[in-house]
Amino acid sequence: MITTAAPDFAAALTDGGRLMGLDVGTKTIGVAFCDVNWSFATPDKTIIRKKFSVDLETLRALVAQHRIAGLVVGLPLNMDGTDSPRTQSTRAFARNLAPLGLPLLLWDERWSTAAVERAMIAADVSRAKRAERVDSAAAAFILQGAIDALIRQ
Repeated sequence: MITTAAPDFAAALTDGGRLMGLDVGTKTIGVAFCDVNWSFATPDKTIIRKKFSVDLETLRALVAQHRIAGLVVGLPLNMDGTDSPRTQSTRAFARNLAPLGLPLLLWDERWSTAAVERAMIAADVSRAKRAERVDSAAAAFILQGAIDALIRQ
């Protein structure tokens, strides 16, 4: 099941569980996790993209290792909320995650990378360290927004 509606996603997660957030780029995939109570999201790693079959196996291993119940994937909408070629690519990536057998929430990621970049600059993180961490931090930002919405409902 793939949805953009937090209530539908929550309904598919009848037993709760840990969630994995993904910030899908053309060259990397930022990964973050949240706790089983959906309190906080934590950046984890950045996966360098290869062939999709390799990426899928990497994600499958993370799902098993962390006992993930659902996925939250950042959806890069245009500023006016419409789809772009990147949005279409992300939707296709999400559809291709079907073999994982998990509910998937597509979450609006507008401003996520910019917000993370600003926070890192304010924390005086060097440009090199920002480049290493921005994708996983953006995944955590996306996941935090989704779990905050899930808790509010």
